Amino acid sequence: MPLTQPEIRRLETRYRTLAAQIAGLESISQGSVMPHPPRAWRWTRKVDGKTVSRGLTPARAEKMKQAIANHRALDQIIDEMREITQKLIMLSPETIPSRTLKNPPKLRLS
Repeated sequence: MPLTQPEIRRLETRYRTLAAQIAGLESISQGSVMPHPPRAWRWTRKVDGKTVSRGLTPARAEKMKQAIANHRALDQIIDEMREITQKLIMLSPETIPSRTLKNPPKLRLS
């Protein structure tokens, strides 16, 4: 069933809101941060299919945790943007109506 114009506008508005949220993400990183006694932290991630770890100070650990949270949020935002795009493409009414010409041009053979 095709989308109505109000539904299309709502989806387009939501898409723009999501794009603005992406612009607000300051840092992005993958991996995980875990405590590593005494008073240290470990950042672990995959690099070329191998697990790599690095020690972090408490201040860097907090920044890295935020960057990882931002990355997860980015993944969710992109998933929703993808769904909206697919709905808009597949469920919007066709914008170019098919029509037949009443007086098609005549082909001259000379």
